[in-house]
Amino acid sequence: MSTARLIHGVAESTVQRDRDRLDQAIATLFFNFLGAHSVVLFHVHEAEGERRVSRRAGVSEGGVMLGAAAVEEPASLPKLADNPPWAECVDADRVVEAWGPEGRLTTAFPLHARGEILGILIVESENSLPVAHIDLLHGILRIVENHLALLDYGERDTLTGLLNRKTFENRFEKTRDRLAPVDGSSAAPVGSYLALVDIDRFKSINDSHGHLFGDEVLLLVSQLMKHNFRGADQLFRFGGEEFVIVLEQATEAGARIAFERFRTAIETHTFPQVGRVTISLGYTRITARDVTTTSVERADGALYYAKSHGRNLCCNYEALVAAGELTPKAEQVDAELF
Repeated sequence: MSTARLIHGVAESTVQRDRDRLDQAIATLFFNFLGAHSVVLFHVHEAEGERRVSRRAGVSEGGVMLGAAAVEEPASLPKLADNPPWAECVDADRVVEAWGPEGRLTTAFPLHARGEILGILIVESENSLPVAHIDLLHGILRIVENHLALLDYGERDTLTGLLNRKTFENRFEKTRDRLAPVDGSSAAPVGSYLALVDIDRFKSINDSHGHLFGDEVLLLVSQLMKHNFRGADQLFRFGGEEFVIVLEQATEAGARIAFERFRTAIETHTFPQVGRVTISLGYTRITARDVTTTSVERADGALYYAKSHGRNLCCNYEALVAAGELTPKAEQVDAELF
């Protein structure tokens, strides 16, 4: 691929507004330009007190597409520290080359977002990349980062950095579509869960300590949320003191553990000036037939139950219905108008 075609490819790739497609487009573009053995994009995030990596997209020899890795518990993801060249790339914020165990050279490029390194692009090749190619790819990544910053501006809450409410519908539809049975497959897709989170007595925090400390509570809750959930899980600020969490590919037991772990993390954290803060949380399983309103309505019913039964609780809608504590509303079916 010529440099001119590479530049045209960058222009075509940055038309993308969908993050998954953008990641794959950039990996494919670099793979075709370099003729590399593989090009893989990894997300770097903190989990269980360690920086860990998870694959976002990639292309390997023969043009085989490598989609995002299966969602795993944070503690099971590879540690960045276990791969010193990758760690050096992140720590020194520079391109790092190192020979791998299979005799191939890996070149790690840092990826920035929101003022910090949130990813690395790994190029695996038979020989060292020409300096001119490294400089060119580094420059292209800067363009991609600027494009991501513009996407972030429209998709993220300015205070917390979490996804905002207007991005929820599109993200939810992608999650729901992944739950649809695959043609010819008898295996049921692993479930996903949606939770509504509300900070208990948040108005009294604002009234007693002022909105500045109220905003600090929102910031700290969002930070604890990021630390307690997997990189593939989707975290939204829905408005005010209300948040939404979408757990991808989780069992009911796994969802219960994850949500309870987050509730405990908030309860045991000491908030400056404010002291103890708690949350109430209601969650429900997402089905392939759901629309956003039906899932949110079920989670809201469980959240209301938690609020009215003492707060600082984590409640599952389906479990409450099975126990006779909640009565399910009639399922809404889209009506066709003539």
